[in-house]
Amino acid sequence: MLRSYLRLLLFAFGLLAGVQVPAFIDAYAQRVDAHRLESAESLSGFSDTARRFFVSDLDKLVAHYRNSDDPVMRSDAASVSYLVGRAALLEREWQAMQGSWYARAWHVVSAADPKLRAETLAAFRYQIMLDPAAIAWGLSCALLLALVVESMLLMLGSLLMGRRRRGVYR
Repeated sequence: MLRSYLRLLLFAFGLLAGVQVPAFIDAYAQRVDAHRLESAESLSGFSDTARRFFVSDLDKLVAHYRNSDDPVMRSDAASVSYLVGRAALLEREWQAMQGSWYARAWHVVSAADPKLRAETLAAFRYQIMLDPAAIAWGLSCALLLALVVESMLLMLGSLLMGRRRRGVYR
């Protein structure tokens, strides 16, 4: 009886952990979008300048700043270059989060920006979403966790019991 309750507890844990997956992916996507919009706002003045003088090429604007005789502009080249690079990173992250559910999940697990992922995790509030994706993730994780843990315990049990039985028959 205790074994059955432990199985149910394990399944419930897997279910609750699994429903967090789509919530975390959505939180990451929202964070990326918010940073992307903020980054675009930060670059808007430089984008206007690049549009007027460099056919909207921000890299040419940065190169112009770097090659300037004015030490202030040369100093600002690094700042503008960082803003341009950050905007490009956020745009790539945003594009990655526009894919299918499995592409988004794989991106968050394997290729997401570590700073953004850590920031999302720090601000993440556990919640139970009951949309079809969350239910599917929850059931999948619950079944997988139950299968893996029970298989490991059965293998461990058979190893231990097998040794005892062999010792008795010798």
